[in-house]
Amino acid sequence: MKNFYKNYKGIIWLLTGISCGSIAGLLLGKQVAVLKPIGDIFLNLLFTAVIPLVFFAITSAIAGLQPGKKLGRVMGVMVMVFLGTVLVAACLTMGAVWLFPIQEQLTSAPLTEAINQQPIADQITQLFTTSEFYQLLSRRSMLALIIFSVIIGFGALQSGEKGAAFTRFLQSANEVFTQVFVIIMKMGPVGLGAYFAYQVGVFGPQLFGAYARSLGLYYGVGAFYFVVGFSAYAFLAGGLKGFKTFWINNLIPSATAVGTCSSIATIPANMDAARKIGIPAVIANVTIPLGATLHKDGSSISSIIKMAVVFALFGRGFDGIDVILLALGMTVLVSLVEGGIPNGGYVGELLFIATYGFPAEALPPAMIIGTLVDPMATLLNATGDTVAAMLIARFTEGKNWMTKEEKSGS
Repeated sequence: MKNFYKNYKGIIWLLTGISCGSIAGLLLGKQVAVLKPIGDIFLNLLFTAVIPLVFFAITSAIAGLQPGKKLGRVMGVMVMVFLGTVLVAACLTMGAVWLFPIQEQLTSAPLTEAINQQPIADQITQLFTTSEFYQLLSRRSMLALIIFSVIIGFGALQSGEKGAAFTRFLQSANEVFTQVFVIIMKMGPVGLGAYFAYQVGVFGPQLFGAYARSLGLYYGVGAFYFVVGFSAYAFLAGGLKGFKTFWINNLIPSATAVGTCSSIATIPANMDAARKIGIPAVIANVTIPLGATLHKDGSSISSIIKMAVVFALFGRGFDGIDVILLALGMTVLVSLVEGGIPNGGYVGELLFIATYGFPAEALPPAMIIGTLVDPMATLLNATGDTVAAMLIARFTEGKNWMTKEEKSGS
């Protein structure tokens, strides 16, 4: 019980705060609006910290890269597999959203803040660049900041010894802002509780049905993808033998992922499973650690669900070629961002909210959904790395890769 609380205390406290806020909203009604400034303070602190956090996290990671060891082919295939599985998960979720529309439960209580709508060409331009340096410091320019951070990181990397002092500064600053973000998130139960109380009190208890439907949709799609999707990937990678071997050796990683709610904590179990499956060490040792931060099938599914909920709350249709293509692109970026920095899910939510021109009020619903789906998301994110490594082995080593080594887990 003590370990359970230790692993889930963040979720427990957030749910406690949300529950208390919901009860306050139900009991006090519109009078609970007096609590909204507490939620606003939390959001403002979050918005303030997120820009330097993203900058230092990305630049320090790239500046600290070490030369590779003939991993070009493996890395290339790994990128394609990661992108492919994330997009498959996103497309599957879009299909589910269209089959089981969330907006039918949300249109009775839409949020009414103004939305900044622009032509798609202007959106793309502003998404990738800004005309002035200071504009990078706005959360509305999140992707432009990420791109600029990548360029700075490579600049520091190519500077070699002359840039060593700057690289150390980036790494030190990254650690500082990591702790700043951790401190701010300790306010999460109070901040989100206050904001949820405001939503329930002002917009009515019908919001509960909206969240319940979206959560049911997420867990349904997640369970289907975990069983059917991963089985299909394992079969594609190694035939019937690959299917059997994957599931035999995926039990401990699955239990570890759900028990810890951490992809990083699942790395040792995944590495052991990869060894038993027979994945070549050069593939497993690269794919699984990188996958723990950059490969997020569960986050891909939650990203689409969050977008659908936010669109419905603001009375916008989640359809159209431009919206869908941008949503898929955002899903890939969100999946990368979520694993690349601490509490990256919130940063990813800021990214798609800013991209589509939604106001700050769109963030709390997305954060609440992200919190409630975390166990299933971690299960998909973590165990998806092992089956991705199997696919990479299939595409780099040939269809008989499983016969090249002894499998102690077969």
